[in-house]
Amino acid sequence: DYHERCVQCSEVNWGLTDGGRFYCRTCHNVTERTREVVNSALTLNTRIQTISKGLRKQEKNDEGLEWYVCEGFQFVLRKQAEALEALGVCPQMKDEILCNFWRRYLQKSQQAYCNRPAGESIKVLSGCESSTDMDSEPERPSLLHLLSLSESDGDPLTDCSLGSSTGKVSESTSVCSGSVDGSLHFMKNQKDKLRMSMPMTLSFCYMALLWLRESMTLSDLLRFVVEGHIPYLNVFQCFPEKMKLYGLDLKIFCVESWPVYEEVYNKMLHLAAFLELPRFPDITDSCFLHPDMLCMKYLMEANLPDELHNWTCRVVKKIHIGEVDFLTFVPGNKSTRKVKYDVLAAAVIVVVLKLLFLLDDNYEWLLSDFAEERNKNNKEDGPYFEFKKWYKVLKKSLDVEQKKMDEEKAKCLWRCEKPLFYSAKKKSKVLKRRQIVVNLQHQFGKLSGSWQPAEKPNPSSFQLNWSEDNTDGSCFHGHSLKGILQEKCGLLTVMNPDYWLCTVKLCAEKFCGHLAHYRDLDFPASYHFVLRLFSFLLRIQPSYIHEEVCAIEHKLFNKKLYKKPKYKPGQRK
Repeated sequence: DYHERCVQCSEVNWGLTDGGRFYCRTCHNVTERTREVVNSALTLNTRIQTISKGLRKQEKNDEGLEWYVCEGFQFVLRKQAEALEALGVCPQMKDEILCNFWRRYLQKSQQAYCNRPAGESIKVLSGCESSTDMDSEPERPSLLHLLSLSESDGDPLTDCSLGSSTGKVSESTSVCSGSVDGSLHFMKNQKDKLRMSMPMTLSFCYMALLWLRESMTLSDLLRFVVEGHIPYLNVFQCFPEKMKLYGLDLKIFCVESWPVYEEVYNKMLHLAAFLELPRFPDITDSCFLHPDMLCMKYLMEANLPDELHNWTCRVVKKIHIGEVDFLTFVPGNKSTRKVKYDVLAAAVIVVVLKLLFLLDDNYEWLLSDFAEERNKNNKEDGPYFEFKKWYKVLKKSLDVEQKKMDEEKAKCLWRCEKPLFYSAKKKSKVLKRRQIVVNLQHQFGKLSGSWQPAEKPNPSSFQLNWSEDNTDGSCFHGHSLKGILQEKCGLLTVMNPDYWLCTVKLCAEKFCGHLAHYRDLDFPASYHFVLRLFSFLLRIQPSYIHEEVCAIEHKLFNKKLYKKPKYKPGQRK
């Protein structure tokens, strides 16, 4: 009985939402007009209610609006996109890139933008009502149904694993949750790589950043999350007041660990393949994600000489890892190895340091002694780079920063600061108990001398800053590499022709998932220190960088490693 054309697509193809509004089945535009039910006998076995009726019931029972898990994650993604825009990311990321990725995910997973969303027929799983009572208005469970008798008067957030004690979900009932489909979301396969989760929100953000070829790498993104610049920990406390969270919702949106690089990256790969995205924009030599650009950044942050950048560029050109086809991400292409841009750049620097200084706990110290003697006797020209002095300066600074980071992690409060309450009767009691806890924390904090909360550091692309204006000689950017190089055929080459490989043979990645394995006791201390330095800068395990180093070495020395032996005449083959 509604024949007006849609204002967006001019089609006449209307459907009816659960709230009684008309929506266009072609473009999914929802109008403000609602359907008025005149005769209830004509609408048997249907549930059509006006919005005003729903609001009156919500205000009466103080139960909040009906909301779905995907709406909660959509709110999280919006907050994260706004935080990234505040950090300087392109403004079109939220509305044009990330929004389209999210809509495509909802459509491919049949949660929205489809004829029949997945799980629509079992919508009653949101409450504890019978699945056969489809005509009755579902009643939300009270807080007493969620907690045991000993916890019924306490703060509901004291137990974030409420869903773990509920047992198996039967066909007629469900574990209670604030969202409509919280239990349905949790019933999905736990090993499902495409089931929406908090780490997967960061996979969405990184995929959008990669599409825009932004200067923020995945390691930068995760570091900003830990520092609090991007919402992640307890982000659900920013949900609107009408979105009530309890039960399994807390297991879905509550995080008790920081995101892991490998997990977020792998989820991004599976997500891009699932969405069937086309080839991403090309990564050229002018993009920040190019190895030459990232090597320049990490050389500055690692306080290494500027002349090393010429060597990193030579290695990148030699093994063809700076080409567009190698760097550009193609979702679903299993024939090419996926590139971790920040790890690749760090590994290139490690290989260059091994080429020049060998890093065998012997040769680098001999070169350092020679450079030290030369700097003492000749102070007119620029100083030679001393590996020993660089090691002492970096180790001292690294130990301080590592200790500071460990203390911040230890002080991290995983529990939500904002108390959660789900009824007007419990509101005053929960707020009172929360205030008592805050007062006790301040009193004990004053006694221990650390009651003031730590200030959030300002966002920066660099964690370690070195200035050439320092008079203590702690900056090595302008130091020369002449002491370890010699000119040969018009090119500068290293004096020492030796090189040791991290591994002679790479592992089959399809069997164990890694090309090489790393144990710090099996390698020289200098090599381990360099890996530790870059693992701190990237906030990843040293084994990830070591694995990339092994891959680069086998590309660099491919001809020597796999050279066929020459047989003399008459020699038996």
